[in-house]
Amino acid sequence: MSDVLADRIERMTRFVKRMNEVERDLSSPYVRPKDAATLILVDRAGRVPKVLLGKRHQGHKFMPGKFVFPGGRVDPADWRMPVARPLDPATEAHLMNRLQHPSAAKARAFALAAIRETFEETGLLVGVRERVTAKVPRGPWTAFAEANILPDLGALHFIGRAITPPGRPRRFDARFFSMDASAIAHRIEGVTGPDAELVELVWMPLADAKELDMPAVTGVMLEELDARIADGFGHDLPVPFYSMPRGRFRRDML
Repeated sequence: MSDVLADRIERMTRFVKRMNEVERDLSSPYVRPKDAATLILVDRAGRVPKVLLGKRHQGHKFMPGKFVFPGGRVDPADWRMPVARPLDPATEAHLMNRLQHPSAAKARAFALAAIRETFEETGLLVGVRERVTAKVPRGPWTAFAEANILPDLGALHFIGRAITPPGRPRRFDARFFSMDASAIAHRIEGVTGPDAELVELVWMPLADAKELDMPAVTGVMLEELDARIADGFGHDLPVPFYSMPRGRFRRDML
């Protein structure tokens, strides 16, 4: 066995072990997981890559005070937002794998949800400046049209997928995406603050970010991102899928 292969196997084993070591209350009635999406913005301009994390308000019932990536549930409007460039074909294929009723439109909606949620929680509009002539859904997407910015799905990398275990009161089938910070085209101030969902935003080197108080899945996806960058960051790399079908987390590949 080559050293590279042995390192990858050890790395995968460590990721799964970390997910299984977390103590969880799994006594809640079964709820179906909601489709969700998350965006990891990565600044690779310097010698050490940095990622953007937000600290959740201490008053929230869900993960209070934790550092997270911006993200949330898929919205019906995400199916109708025009884009500057479609998903990379390999990314689209990975998103449709292990999916009920797979379609390119559904894969596209996942990607757009990550971009919209990032705007709603941080004020950052990621995409390319382009005159918007197509009809844009009402709501948060109108800010993109007003700034003449369209999402560039071709710049998105699919980092991983994770389903909240059965027995949790809130469950998500979350897709984790990554995009280079150079895609930030505009910022609306005043979105984060003491009374907002995210009270602060921080750009942290990957190694330092792993030491913050964050949900286990956030930390594991940071590890996955780190490994993916080391492997060349290609769209065609296999995508990890974390789930707990029989009381133990497992890591499959999409």
